[in-house]
Amino acid sequence: VQLQASGGGLVQVGGSLGLSCVASGITFDKYKMYWFRQAPGKEREIIAAISWNGANTYYADSVKGRFTIARDNAKNSVYLQMNNLKPEDTAVNYCAAKFGKSWFGPPDQRTIIDYWGKGTQVTVSS
Repeated sequence: VQLQASGGGLVQVGGSLGLSCVASGITFDKYKMYWFRQAPGKEREIIAAISWNGANTYYADSVKGRFTIARDNAKNSVYLQMNNLKPEDTAVNYCAAKFGKSWFGPPDQRTIIDYWGKGTQVTVSS
């Protein structure tokens, strides 16, 4: 199983970046997908999540209205469009997969993840 994330980089305040994550080795449409991030000195946190069919999404308050999560099951891919970036968005971002089609509302930060991708760095300069 592999989750390959890409799209990170350096951007100025107010700029945009798009992250992509391609999954292999899993039946992608049987998994909920997540984007986590970990900022320096902070715990890893869920910033966005999407149900197996894209019908349900979740955003952390810190990114709501600026970030958009989407998925394309035909391409085994999940995306995170990040707009109006702020310095506090500087973090390593991870995509993650959790088996199951059920959606029980906002995910618990302690949710057990089945597969993690390697992180991709997002740096927002002021």
